[in-house]
Amino acid sequence: MTFYETKIKHIKNNCFSNDKQIQTVIGIKNYIDNNYEFDLNLDFLSHIKFISKYHMLRLFKKYYGLTPRQYLIDKRIDKSKEHLTNGISVTETCYAVGFESLGSFSTLFKTRTGKSPIDFQKKSNFQEVR
Repeated sequence: MTFYETKIKHIKNNCFSNDKQIQTVIGIKNYIDNNYEFDLNLDFLSHIKFISKYHMLRLFKKYYGLTPRQYLIDKRIDKSKEHLTNGISVTETCYAVGFESLGSFSTLFKTRTGKSPIDFQKKSNFQEVR
């Protein structure tokens, strides 16, 4: 490699590297994964990584295809399925995974899974019995 090729590679790696962006987004995703039951909003998540909330939103969507809010809801729905399958009541599940309203939880759950939480729980318990 010539001197100029080495310099160009060095400049490219320093100026155009996405490593910091990727690490920021991975850190936010990991934080959501470990704290999904708490009230997480864009202001709070961006504060954790010292990044503009709008920039964080764009980066998260770019790398994961979802906004942080959509990812959080998906995570909560997945965890609620686990709770319901383990026999925890719908109300307890709702609050354990971080939803503040039983109505919004039931509506989101049905929208994402096609079944109400109680129907999901009954079906999962019926399959265990068989």
